[in-house]
Amino acid sequence: MSDKFTVRSRIREYTVEFTDHLKALEKCAGEGAFLVLDEKVGELYGGKMKEFFAPEKILMVHADEESKTLRGCQGLIKELIERGIRRNNKLVAVGGGVIEDIAGFMSTVIFRGIEWVFIPTTLLAQADSCIGSKSSINLGRYKNMLGSFYPPSNVYIDVEFLKTLPESEIKSGIGEVLHFYLIAGEEELAGRMMSEYDAILADPGKMKDYILPSLLIKKSVIEVDELDKNERNIFNYGHTFGHAIETVTSYGINHGQAVTMGMDMANYISMKKGYIKEEVFDRLHGILARNMPDFALSEESSDGYFKALSKDKKNVGADLGCILTKGPGKMFKELVPMNRVFKDDIFEYFGRRTPDR
Repeated sequence: MSDKFTVRSRIREYTVEFTDHLKALEKCAGEGAFLVLDEKVGELYGGKMKEFFAPEKILMVHADEESKTLRGCQGLIKELIERGIRRNNKLVAVGGGVIEDIAGFMSTVIFRGIEWVFIPTTLLAQADSCIGSKSSINLGRYKNMLGSFYPPSNVYIDVEFLKTLPESEIKSGIGEVLHFYLIAGEEELAGRMMSEYDAILADPGKMKDYILPSLLIKKSVIEVDELDKNERNIFNYGHTFGHAIETVTSYGINHGQAVTMGMDMANYISMKKGYIKEEVFDRLHGILARNMPDFALSEESSDGYFKALSKDKKNVGADLGCILTKGPGKMFKELVPMNRVFKDDIFEYFGRRTPDR
């Protein structure tokens, strides 16, 4: 399997390549390149990275939700203009999803579009978000309200970055990889990865063999539906239930592990509706279980959980828009009434009786 492939976008084709990040930076650096660098990554790796860029061409960014706002991006764009950025210049972004969103958004709007390059440093970014063209920023307290579809010209992936990530971030990335595998029907590959779970946590560089198939699965869908109108909807598998877990725990549970449990919940609802047999649910549960978070729905948290579900952007009226399954590789969207039966099933999943009201 090649370490380099091309993704077709309506704007341009762009390449994804597994390579040493310093070689990539040396290739990207030049008179017109500006480095947009996550502060934390800069602390760990910035010494050698900065050798390729003049000090005035380096923007250190605190990668948090405040920086990923319209106000935060406005300040960075002003800084770039004051430092003399031109239409033929490019941004070289090094960091995770927040840096990706910031650089992607700025590249879209500066001079109506300038070139940018992305070197992802987290497993979530390497195995998922680095392709697909999406960028999203916050408008004040409203999360991900502004954005665009504007791909980088090149993506360079170096799994060495993964070795300095907290274990929770590796688990989060594994959740998204599992989600792509099950969407594509790659149950055997998912099982193989989970059989190496402890070894991967000990040496995250082993994820290289699993990142590439994840990206190729995503590529096959985004090339058909880049703007997320039809086929790309299936990528919400596990996310409806998972996002609500993130919300009700105030993001105390990381995204990928919340999605892992969200997939298990979607599978359970699918079983209750007769779309899959109990043996299929049990088999998939066996794959997902090791990466699931320590979360149980209590009577106290249930109101907040169902309220979070009711606010999902895929909903239609009072019905929950979620991705269910008829088995690996057979995901589909269905509007599910959030009625007593549905809530009974959710409580049953968590091994609890529905509270009397």
